Amino acid sequence: MPRIIFVRRRFLVSLLLLISVFAIISSNTFWRWMYPISYQTTIQQSARAVSVDPLLVASIIRVESKFNKNDVSDVGAVGLMQLLPSTASWALQKMNQQNMALLRNTADSSHSLANPSVNIAIGSWYVAYLIQRFHGNLVAAVAAYNAGPRRVETWLEQGVWNGQLNTILNIPVGETRHFVDRVFYNYRLYQHIYGSFPEWQKG
Repeated sequence: MPRIIFVRRRFLVSLLLLISVFAIISSNTFWRWMYPISYQTTIQQSARAVSVDPLLVASIIRVESKFNKNDVSDVGAVGLMQLLPSTASWALQKMNQQNMALLRNTADSSHSLANPSVNIAIGSWYVAYLIQRFHGNLVAAVAAYNAGPRRVETWLEQGVWNGQLNTILNIPVGETRHFVDRVFYNYRLYQHIYGSFPEWQKG
């Protein structure tokens, strides 16, 4: 009899433990802990300023630098959004022409790209520019963020790739295929985890 009671107690403890683990894993708190987003306020403000989904910007940052502001690539791309100084300088000129208050007082982006606020502001603007250039096609815009807009336009014009997520295997550059796949994997994940929070809405 005591053995039966012991087995039942052990079963109940195991069942309660299993239920507790399932409840934790099912909660948004657990997933936010597993997939945190650094620089949240900066991402939200910069993305909203250019009418881009902040979770898309966060997804690009996660893939580009894993939120390491000091990251510098072999080709000289700098910071959270891995911006080339030449691209950043061009983007900054365009932003100044548009009289964007976000970076109005930034004199030289090449000396500021490691600054998260500057990097995210310029990067967010560039994402918005690419989305507009590709007529709202987020997938093509993300591909262009990695491969360059002219190259992606050539692929689309020549029918090499149709600009859709379900055909990214047709992208002729492996690095770009991998980049697009990872960005949208994280984007879907972030939408599931953070999408219901008002501060992460596109606005």
